[in-house]
Amino acid sequence: MNYFTSFTTPQIKKIHAGKVRDSFSLDAGRRMIVVTDRISAFDRVLKSPIPMKGAVLNGIANFWFHKTEHIIENHLLEEIDANITIVKQVTPVKIEMIVRGYLTGSMWRYYSKGKREFSGISVPDGLTKNQKFPEPILTPTTKEDSDREITPDDIIAQGLASKEVYETIARTALALYKFGSEYLYGKGIILVDTKYEFGLLNGKVVLIDEIHTPDSSRFWRVEDYKANPDTAEQIDKEFVRQWLISNEKNGEYPQVLPGGIITETTKRYADIYRMVTGEELPVALNENVKARIYHNLVKAGLIKPGYVALVMGSAGDKKHAESIAEHLKPYKVHVEMRVTSAHKNGENILQMADMYNNSIEPGVLIAIAGRSNGLGGALAANVNVPVINCPPFKDVADIMMNVNSSLMMPSATPAVTVIHPDNAALAAIRALNLHNFREIFSAQIQKQKQALAEADAEFLKESAVNK
Repeated sequence: MNYFTSFTTPQIKKIHAGKVRDSFSLDAGRRMIVVTDRISAFDRVLKSPIPMKGAVLNGIANFWFHKTEHIIENHLLEEIDANITIVKQVTPVKIEMIVRGYLTGSMWRYYSKGKREFSGISVPDGLTKNQKFPEPILTPTTKEDSDREITPDDIIAQGLASKEVYETIARTALALYKFGSEYLYGKGIILVDTKYEFGLLNGKVVLIDEIHTPDSSRFWRVEDYKANPDTAEQIDKEFVRQWLISNEKNGEYPQVLPGGIITETTKRYADIYRMVTGEELPVALNENVKARIYHNLVKAGLIKPGYVALVMGSAGDKKHAESIAEHLKPYKVHVEMRVTSAHKNGENILQMADMYNNSIEPGVLIAIAGRSNGLGGALAANVNVPVINCPPFKDVADIMMNVNSSLMMPSATPAVTVIHPDNAALAAIRALNLHNFREIFSAQIQKQKQALAEADAEFLKESAVNK
């Protein structure tokens, strides 16, 4: 069973990592939102991902963004993969607008223990579990590591939103809930409660993040609620929360879900996608998610097919690195330069390794360090991509004196050594093993052979004439 828990590339800068979504900076006021299969509950990300969950959340959110454009503008620009969406760059309003239509979930848990005020809203005595409110209520929370209730007055007083902005998002949240509730009821689903997030784009309020997904909302089947409100079937993330609650020990929730719970949760997410959109989920359990994402990112022009990282032992090696980079230009791969020393700040290598080891695209590292070259070995010992040593030798004497430190690598550190910058560049491109490059190299080899054959024929012709 394949799942997608992280996205890494040296080609796009990550600006935020959330519990489920990661945000990357693009050009021209755009962001790339990557929705993973991670699942969180009670403000913690569990160690067990839910296969296909990210595609479900991304697909449902984008479905609703299109459906609710008549109510409010949103940040959606383009979905380029089942797990990835390009959005407008906005300034988030750092509160979550939670709309509740029924007394359930965490609100019921607190209510049953005597609490009667939620985010400044007073709730009367005598209500029962899962009872419908006469009108939906708003219980906003802050967006922090641990979300907390906050009143409208405090939101304004603390500068989280102006009075005008708050009134707009409050009014819009209720309108979105009304629209979503009516639409889903026709599909046999009750939208029990949900949360909305907003941002400002040139001073205008827009809808962001997600809308009416199984992570941001609670759903019941209409027929189950009518049969018995107290035991209404949950077809959302609450299923996982309830399992965690029932398996709590000493105030701690489990961080790992059993296989059966994972399988059932995946099924529930796929079911709600089908029920909401009327379509089948466009991904499969057995597909290679990262391979699909890589293909779509390259197709969209958001990343180049591969990268070559030129890692220098010191800033003084820049000229040598630039020479290698010049030879890489014709192949249009992503080239980046880094400076780190195996001896002086080797701890940086572990940070680099985390990036390169998990990159969505293939890559190669070229270590540029002379004299006592520990850099190539340190990189090769920590990264899972090819490492090539290309020391910045000054002359033949320098080569003879210091080349052994690049040739003699410790065991299990497969860094190869190439002396000249042009060959280092070619070796890196070949190590990427991309099909289009292999075709280019085949053509180059054939051209070189043809040139040699023609030179040989010309030499033989001249020899015959001289005789």
